[in-house]
Amino acid sequence: MILLLRSRWTKSTIIAMVTAITATFSDADPVIAAEPIRVMSFNIRYGTANDGVNRWENRRTALIETVTRFNPDLLGTQETLAFQRDYLLQQLSGFQTVAAGRDDGKESGEMAALFYRKERFEAIEFGHFWLSETPDQIGSKGWDAALPRIATWVKLRDRKAPDARPILFLNTHFDHKGRKARAESASLIRAKLQEIGAECRWIVTGDFNADPKDVTYANLFAQSDASSRLLTDTLRVVQPTPQSNEGTFSGFDAKQTGGPRIDWIGCSDHFIVQAAEIVRDAMDGRTPSDHFPVTSVIRPK
Repeated sequence: MILLLRSRWTKSTIIAMVTAITATFSDADPVIAAEPIRVMSFNIRYGTANDGVNRWENRRTALIETVTRFNPDLLGTQETLAFQRDYLLQQLSGFQTVAAGRDDGKESGEMAALFYRKERFEAIEFGHFWLSETPDQIGSKGWDAALPRIATWVKLRDRKAPDARPILFLNTHFDHKGRKARAESASLIRAKLQEIGAECRWIVTGDFNADPKDVTYANLFAQSDASSRLLTDTLRVVQPTPQSNEGTFSGFDAKQTGGPRIDWIGCSDHFIVQAAEIVRDAMDGRTPSDHFPVTSVIRPK
């Protein structure tokens, strides 16, 4: 066939065709590959805990090294006190933070502090709500929860794709005792995603204190009806079959990999999940926190 074409087409004809094709592609809109977003969720353990050899001053450097090795664009932290938030902001160059203490909405109490890379993202709007029947009431405790619990969120414009939908990045920490509180908190988060971020792409990080077999997980990730937007568990995309070593509470022991996977990263179907992992960093058998951090790399569609 090649010989036949060569015999029928003159050299000038071929040159004209190549020129026309080149001009067509030159005039077309460029196709630019979307930049992936690196997401990390990390319960850093509150810094005033009486943890002996694992106290904050002894592990904070290792914790920063763990975060830096992954190099996140978005970082959601839990159990973060104000001085820990400030330390992370000082040590992790190039980040901005949104945080509020769960007790007073300011500096008092643990925070679900989130961090975003300033070079990549511009904050459009941010806020907080409490995981309770009265989410706008500062310090409110919901259902059967032992403590007040908070969710912190920020709407971000991606500087690498300024015309794309904003990203609603939400970070939270569910109650450790209240089973009903966890289930209801998951439903509240889903409702707030729709309310605050109806026009946004979603990324959710948190310590949910629940086994994926629990109703809390279903309330967060299950699609209630055909019209509701899907929120995807990123690790389950990469590793569809649950494993026996998916535990994310370490108790500072690197060998403690059993138990439930209580730390999750979720994203809306505007993203393709490229990677997801439970990070097992340790030094001398001790982990930088009593939780293993979890990470995901997601690419906007």
